[in-house]
Amino acid sequence: MLAAEEEHGPLAFVWVEFLLALVVFGILFFALKKYVIPTFEKTFAERTTAIEGGLKAAETKQAEADAKLAQLEKQLGDARHEAARIREEAREQGAQIIAEMREQAQAESTRIVEHGKAQIEAERQQAVTSLRAEVGSLATGLAGRIVGESLDDDARQSRVVERFLAELEGAN
Repeated sequence: MLAAEEEHGPLAFVWVEFLLALVVFGILFFALKKYVIPTFEKTFAERTTAIEGGLKAAETKQAEADAKLAQLEKQLGDARHEAARIREEAREQGAQIIAEMREQAQAESTRIVEHGKAQIEAERQQAVTSLRAEVGSLATGLAGRIVGESLDDDARQSRVVERFLAELEGAN
């Protein structure tokens, strides 16, 4: 074999090695194409399907989340409007209650003043009546002393007192 190697040289083309390499390459190519590549293709297809399914699921979840967020924002806006409406109603009711309380206080004040005036007027009338009776009795007593006769008659006494008081009131 040494003689054959020397004859060809290190860069010489050897047909046997070439054919042997070609056969081994063909067997490897066939084995890879028949058994390995379909398994890789199947795995790649499964991964692609899984990734696409995951992306679709993520998109679906994102759309659901966006819809839920929009719904929650709408509910929050509605709740804010409702709270503002309730606050406004409370303000109006508070103002109405204050107005009613003021009106009641004013009515009570007016009633108390009127009652006080009526009581003062009644006491004044009572005092005037009492004073008239006392002034009348004093006047009749004095008149009886001046005239020298008794004015014990009630009718006469009444006329004299009334005339005297009328003269007093006319002088004022």
